[in-house]
Amino acid sequence: MNVLVAGGTGFIGQNLCRELRDRDHEVTALSRNPDPDSVPEGVETAVGDVGAYDSIAETVAAHDAVVNLVALSPLFDPPSGLTHEGVHLDGTKNLVRAAEEGDTPRFIQMSGLGVDPDAPTEYLRTKGLAEEVVQDSSLEWTIFCPSVVFGEGDEFVGFTKLLTTPYITGLPGGGKTPFQPIWVGDLVPMMADAFEDERHAGKSYEIGGPEVLTMKEVAKLAYKADGRPVKVLPVPMILAKFGLTMAGPIPFIPFGPDQARSLKVNNTVEENDIAVFGKSEAELRTLEDYLGLTESVSTQPTAQSEAA
Repeated sequence: MNVLVAGGTGFIGQNLCRELRDRDHEVTALSRNPDPDSVPEGVETAVGDVGAYDSIAETVAAHDAVVNLVALSPLFDPPSGLTHEGVHLDGTKNLVRAAEEGDTPRFIQMSGLGVDPDAPTEYLRTKGLAEEVVQDSSLEWTIFCPSVVFGEGDEFVGFTKLLTTPYITGLPGGGKTPFQPIWVGDLVPMMADAFEDERHAGKSYEIGGPEVLTMKEVAKLAYKADGRPVKVLPVPMILAKFGLTMAGPIPFIPFGPDQARSLKVNNTVEENDIAVFGKSEAELRTLEDYLGLTESVSTQPTAQSEAA
């Protein structure tokens, strides 16, 4: 299959491109400014901005399937000139339109847990609206809604450490928000399976890892891997809204009201759809294992860096 991965130079994109390539698919990574060195060997690159329909229409039409991984971070304010609506909603509309008009039938959308048109954050709202665009299309779509994804080049563990310090630190609300982190090396094979089995068309899947962890527990694991302890103190959400972390070396980070609200949203699955792909939670890699805190550590490769 000839697959276009929009956002293929990013963290999940690099890993998915590699997985699809290893399954003998022809893979192209679409990005506004693709660096050939940012994708695995054997993967092509294409220039295109999902926010500009004319820049992607011809490329989309040349493929059998599209996966949409283009997204802004839910953890930081958008970069200057970009908005959640422009990237998530308008970008999805353009990719769906290009696929429909280009007779590219297969479409996989990366969404997330908690997305809803009436959700409390711009990230979750626009992702929820984007899901509706995909579901209302004439395409053979599949939607993946994972919890936070970890792996080499990820954002989640790094963000947790940016928001904290070793030894003693503060976290919004005491870091009680629950997550169900999934390793990228477990997630991307499921996404690749969805391309190869038509039974996944028209389905939405909530995907979680093998355990539920609070941000406080993630911080403790991250610093334990560095050989340093940490004691977490609660920071009132009102302070988090002003970008304060208490006891942190960085007096201000781009962490505003929207990000503070996101930390109130449960990020765990009600029913883990990994079973659809023949997996059980006992088979999935834990964050503790990934951080080298257990005896057996998987050697499956992950992307080397987050693409710019």
